[in-house]
Amino acid sequence: MNRARRSNDWGFPRWRGYESGREAAKIRLCDRHGCTDPGDCPAPKTPNSPDRWYFCQKHAAEYNQGWDYFEGLTKEEAAAREATENRDNSGYRESAHYAWTGPGDGSRSRDEMRALELLGLEADADFDAVKKAWRTKAKEVHPDVRPNDAEAAKAFQALQLAYEVLRAAEERREWKG
Repeated sequence: MNRARRSNDWGFPRWRGYESGREAAKIRLCDRHGCTDPGDCPAPKTPNSPDRWYFCQKHAAEYNQGWDYFEGLTKEEAAAREATENRDNSGYRESAHYAWTGPGDGSRSRDEMRALELLGLEADADFDAVKKAWRTKAKEVHPDVRPNDAEAAKAFQALQLAYEVLRAAEERREWKG
C-alpha cells in the first residue's frame, strides 16, 4: 500500500508557485465548433435567457457583431426600454475622488487645458500652433490696435497669461526630455 507523500506546501515560503497545483486546471473551450481557444466570454443564447454560449474573444466579437438588443421592438418600445435602463443605471457615476482631474491623457495640467481653450486649440496642439494662435488673437485685441477699449485690454491680458502658462509648460517638457 502506498503512503501519502508529504507536501512541500506547508509553512512559508511556498516551495513551488501559487498557480501550480496537483489537480488539472479546468479550462472551458470556445463553444464554436473546431475552436481550441479558451471560452471566457459569455454570450446569451437567446434574449432574456439564462443560457450562455462561451466563446473566445474572436468568436464573441463575431457573434456580437450582428446582435440587435432592441430586435422585435417598435421604436416606442425601444425608446421606453432604453429610458428605463438609463434611469435604473443612473445611480452609477464616476467617483467624486476623480473629479479634480481634467480630461485628456494627463500630459497637460488643468491650467494648460484652459489656456489652450482660450486660444481655440485642441489638447494635442504643439507649441508652434500655440505661437501662431497667440499672435493671431493678440493682433486683434492689442492695446495699440484698440486703444481705450477696456474689454480688448482684458482679453489681451488673458491671452498673455495663457501664452505664459503654455510657454512655461513647454520649457519644462524640453528640460525634462
